[in-house]
Amino acid sequence: MTTQYDIVAMGAGHNGLVAAAYLAKAGKKVLVLERKAWPGGGVSTRELNTPGYWHDEHSSVHIMIQGNPMLRQDELGLLSEHGLKYHYSPVPHATIFPDQSVLFTYKNLDKTCECFAKVSQKDADTYREFVKMSQQVLQMFMPGLYSPPPPLGELVAMLDRSDEGRLMLDYMNRDCLDLVNQLYESDKIKIHLLRLVSENLQAPNELGTGMGVLLMPGIIHTYGVSQPVGGSGKLTEALVRCIESYGGEVRCNAEVAKILTSAGRASGVLLASGETIAAKDAVIGAIHPHVIRRFVDGVPDPVLKRAERATLAPFSIMVSHYDLKENARYYAGEEVGYATMLEFMATDKLDEMLADFDDLKRGLITERRLCAGGDESIGDKTRVPAGKGMFHGITFAPYSVKDKRWSERHWDDFKEEIGDLSLEHYRKFVSNLTSDNIVARSIVSPVDLERSSPNSMMRGDLHGVAPYFYQSAGHRPTPDLGQFTVPGVERLFLAGPFQHPGGGVYGAGRATAIKMFEQLGMDFGSVAKGVRQDSGVPATANGTTGMSGHAQKRPGMVLRGPADEELMHVESLERVGNELVIKGKSFGTMPMEARLDAASARAGLKMLGASRLAFLATLPFRKGDA
Repeated sequence: MTTQYDIVAMGAGHNGLVAAAYLAKAGKKVLVLERKAWPGGGVSTRELNTPGYWHDEHSSVHIMIQGNPMLRQDELGLLSEHGLKYHYSPVPHATIFPDQSVLFTYKNLDKTCECFAKVSQKDADTYREFVKMSQQVLQMFMPGLYSPPPPLGELVAMLDRSDEGRLMLDYMNRDCLDLVNQLYESDKIKIHLLRLVSENLQAPNELGTGMGVLLMPGIIHTYGVSQPVGGSGKLTEALVRCIESYGGEVRCNAEVAKILTSAGRASGVLLASGETIAAKDAVIGAIHPHVIRRFVDGVPDPVLKRAERATLAPFSIMVSHYDLKENARYYAGEEVGYATMLEFMATDKLDEMLADFDDLKRGLITERRLCAGGDESIGDKTRVPAGKGMFHGITFAPYSVKDKRWSERHWDDFKEEIGDLSLEHYRKFVSNLTSDNIVARSIVSPVDLERSSPNSMMRGDLHGVAPYFYQSAGHRPTPDLGQFTVPGVERLFLAGPFQHPGGGVYGAGRATAIKMFEQLGMDFGSVAKGVRQDSGVPATANGTTGMSGHAQKRPGMVLRGPADEELMHVESLERVGNELVIKGKSFGTMPMEARLDAASARAGLKMLGASRLAFLATLPFRKGDA
């Protein structure tokens, strides 16, 4: 049997759902296919142990999505029409040390610095100034997270032409440990900040990961850290409702076996059941670079070989889901229970923590546990039956265990033993994580994570591929695949944590959608226009352009992208020969110059309409003279 849709999406992870939702809103007949019995991929909330206890299977904290215009402008109506609500804790992050002392990162910067000053006044002052810089860099960085990235080489060339850009390049190339050692003196503060960025499945001393140290303080003190009320999967539910409201379909228990192609173009999918579904316009694939060969024919072999070399994270996680009779109680006090991200440190010495990460990367089960967790029902009573509690524990763990105690056995055979070791560690911080308060428990190993999402979480890497600089921006996961397309197969678009901007809950399918709109000759901006204005963004008026041989001053003119986001504040326009030279400041601070030839201008205007010049986002920029 063959049925036909305009757009067929393989995989109902949140990235694929986001891309599909924009296409459905544009009037396309959309079908999303999911192998499992429920949608969401890494963004799902389920009753894993006992009815009434709703656990986040994978993602729990929604950080980076808060800057996405999908939410800030409510482009899909998820907040206003489809029931999505977020809870923001005043305590985004906390670290408990073995002596039960705590370092808090509050949304409020002053309170954070007061807390840090109890350990080091110098570090508190340094942190305050660093946050100001982080927030400035954030303005430069954030717009590019939710749109197709420029090629990495062009991004480097652009950044290398201003002091602000060189600062970003410096951080991108360094490791987090190097940066915090330069800035801070206290081991506790260093540990607190390094453990936060290590949640990205990166060790502190890995080169090419330093942007986390630079960006996270700005994000926390600008947007805060959030969780959907009811659990991470409420984002998925809202996306499904959005798709269905526009006539789209989400079908579960429908495993895709193959992407079908015809004349070098994706034409549909073949299900494991034998059913064939045709896609008139395009196919969206949540296909990890390591398995493209399995699903797609016609891709050049060099492209496949480069895809199969994409580097995975050096370690994974083991997750413990506990149902409790009452809320977790902490020896360190009640306030830590409200921390959205809570670390349980086995040491307050930086060198010891670094040794633990080294052991972890070598495949060892560390004696000093690298653990985090918390009771999410303290801040969200909808997650458990009345009066009850829960505990979500995360332990960094290797996918391939080299430890001689377990190396001859499979994770399935010893995960409960490792779970018990982590439980012993949690009990040093949680007073009532005792057998008489535990209703039920389930343990999820790195191998279980891979089974849960075999086409995305390879070797238990929740984030698809490692967050290293050499596979970022237009090189994530490889230069061939970094624009969400697959060489040799037209109209096949990729969506998943292995694509730009990275793993975690970004709503990154928006960038896939922008690429699809571009290639399908559609206007993304008119479809994405939100149902509310973002009160946190100052309004700016669009200017008008005049075409002459003289530079024209337009102090109020703003060059905007496909969804009306700011790309550049234009200070002058000048025609030089056959080129239009645009000078101004990009990201609010960086002096920039864009040169646009006539052919590019005509192509861009035809593609996007005269009111938008979004193609400039990927043109090579040069430092301006202004």
